[in-house]
Formats: sequence, C-alpha cells, structure tokens
Amino acid sequence: MVMKKLHIVVMFSILFVACSPKQDTTEPVEKVEFIKIEEITSLNLQKLKYEDIYGFDTDDIDIALSVFRQGCVRSRKNPNLSFVCSKSHVYQDGKTFFKTFFTPYMLYKSNGKKDGTLTGYYEPIIAGSLTKSKKYFHPVLKLPKNKWKKKLSRARLNNMTHKSSEVLFYTDNKIDPFFMEIQGSGKVKLPDGTMRNVGYAGQNGKKFYPIGKKLLEIKAIKEKNMSLEAIRQWCEENPKQSQNILNMNESKVYFKFNELGATGSLGVPLVARRNIAVDRRHVPLGFPVFVQSFNPYTKESMNTLTIAADTGGAIKGEVRADFFWGTGKEALKYAGKMKDRLNMIIFIPKVVYRR
Repeated sequence: MVMKKLHIVVMFSILFVACSPKQDTTEPVEKVEFIKIEEITSLNLQKLKYEDIYGFDTDDIDIALSVFRQGCVRSRKNPNLSFVCSKSHVYQDGKTFFKTFFTPYMLYKSNGKKDGTLTGYYEPIIAGSLTKSKKYFHPVLKLPKNKWKKKLSRARLNNMTHKSSEVLFYTDNKIDPFFMEIQGSGKVKLPDGTMRNVGYAGQNGKKFYPIGKKLLEIKAIKEKNMSLEAIRQWCEENPKQSQNILNMNESKVYFKFNELGATGSLGVPLVARRNIAVDRRHVPLGFPVFVQSFNPYTKESMNTLTIAADTGGAIKGEVRADFFWGTGKEALKYAGKMKDRLNMIIFIPKVVYRR
C-alpha cells in the first residue's frame, strides 16, 4: 500500500524475515520459450493459455474486472491500456473480457527462474484524538513547514516539543503511529466514534531501518515466531528498550487527512485482496496480474487475479509484489505474517493502442 503519492517504504514485510516454502516449481530454462515485449516489461515472458493458469477457472474474475475498470480512471491514460479500458465498460463477465482482450504471460527473472517473493500490507485503524489529553498525548505529525525540521531524524523529533499546529492528531501509544508510517496511511478512530482517513504527506529523507532485523539479532524474538504482531507485543512489553529500537529507524513519515481511504500509486482506492504493489520497472501500474502463492496461515494455494495499483520502496525485484489485505485487525493478521513464494502472470492486451 503505497497508499500515497510518493515512493517510500510502506511495506512492513521488510520489518522481519520469514520462512518460505522449500518447494521449487521453476522449470529449467531450456524448456521455456521466452518472449520479449519491451514496451510493457523488460522481463522474459512465457506465453500461456488460460487453461494453463491454475486457479483461473475457480477465481471470481468478475470482481477482478470491476477492480480493473476502477483503475481505468487513471490507467486509461497509458496508451497500452487505453483500448482495453474503453472496452471494460461493455462487459460484465470477467472471464469473457480478459480472454477476449488479453494474452497471459508468465514473468521470468533474468536468471531464467519464475519464483519470486510475495509479502502483504494493510490499512491500520488506530485510536486518537484531535486534542492532547492525559490519555492521548503521543503526536502524529503534519509535514513541517520548516525545511530544517522536516529533515530531522526520528529520535530528534521524538525528543522535541511540538506546537499543536504541527500535530495532526494524538494517540494513546507510540507504537501504532510507527507502524502506520510503515504502511504509508491508515485510519484514526476519534473518541466520538468518528473515523478519518490518514494519508501520506511527506518523509524526512532518512534511511529506513528494519527493526525486526535487530530484534532477531538480539534474540528478542525467535525467527519462527516473527510477525508484525510479535514485534508489536515485544515493544509493548519492553517500553524502555522499544523506544531505542524504534529510533534506529531514522526514517520519519508525516501525515495529512484525506477524503479517500487507502489509495495506491495509481491514484484510485485499493481493494482488499485484489490490488498489489509492484516494482514499476518490471510491471506497469494498471495491468492485470494473476498471483499464484500461498495463504500465510493455512499454506493452501492462493490463486487470484489482481490489478497492479501501488508501489513501495521495499518492493524491488524482478518477480516481486505486495498483496493488499484490506483494513483493520483481520487484514493485519494475514499481512503481518505473509512472505511466500510467488509466480506472477501478467495479462498483456492483444491490442495495445488505437487512435
């Protein structure tokens, strides 16, 4: 999620290291006939038939069509998508639409392997107040007008007193805002029950540091138990130590109130389990991508047609994606544990441009 307009680290997947399945289904390079379509991606491609895509027939492709159509509000400006976007409103049956206008291609890395990495992200909901009180006194900062202050490290900012005009809202703990920074946006629930959307406003330019890595090094958390929830629990149980750990990540994100909720780099609202963040060097925004991976809890196969609608500083690589799980605690449960093997099948329009 980037859930913002600029490129920052938004995926908490880089907070920790998780184990992936050892199974490798990568075909030997000599068995694959690679295709190049440079105007879409620099990666090697293998042309597929729809009947070759495991999970396509059982997936709800009508929902994927709806999400693709929503993305067309912005992606239709891409000449490679303009024609198919114009046709997306004519069709209601997703399978018919995609089979008519797209050809599926498996993405392969430059080393000839197709296995990559899938992580997850979500939109957090945190408790807060617009005014400072005994309960709510941890500030969530607006983008500073002072350029010098904007560039300060997390530790410096945490040790400063901030004017009320510099604070967007206050929370009852320091951990929730930290993880909201990693996601890039979220929602704040005010004391009267009102919910407001919180979006990315800027960043201090400092380097991101994965605190989960440090917690593994000091053996505060065992690798087999590592998850976002485990990191949160350790921070809550070790308040004095946790502040020093949090400050190791000098990167600081500033926020603003938004009219819309979680919004990706494509500029349209993200849809749970139907949008992914990608590396734009390899997958253009707006393109349909069939994701083949595993459920982070059950380890059952997870096969679904998504739309590339987001980016992130941590999402770099030839076969790399971040799966948007949605909003709140249930989404956190899955996103916080996801790091698995990934195959990506990009759907490329048969007709890429018409005047």
